[in-house]
Amino acid sequence: MQQKILSFLKVFIPFFIICLLIQFVLVNYLFQPELYYSTFAIYAFQFIATLIVYILLVLVKQNFSDKTGFAFMGCGLFKMLAAVLFLLPMMLNGTVNPFQSLIAFFIPYFIFLVFETIYAVKLINLK
Repeated sequence: MQQKILSFLKVFIPFFIICLLIQFVLVNYLFQPELYYSTFAIYAFQFIATLIVYILLVLVKQNFSDKTGFAFMGCGLFKMLAAVLFLLPMMLNGTVNPFQSLIAFFIPYFIFLVFETIYAVKLINLK
């Protein structure tokens, strides 16, 4: 179990850092929009959510290997719920232009979702 998580982290951490730096440069130096959440807060959410999902998938694969796909779908549902709860203060605050903040959140969300899906499929197909 630890080896699967460590091999995931060896790829995930550099991927995370590269994505964070790209968005940080784009947001702070090129476009400079007024965002409700900082880039670091968005990426902290993405990092924690993706890591929790992968660890849960490894645990399910270890104990109930035939249910890993269902666990991935359930974790995706809970991750979406967590994203809504994360964005709820921005929506309730009455931010004048929430579209920029939503885009700044959902672009990394979908990038991390693709990354997570690739590793989930690798984990499911592992014999």
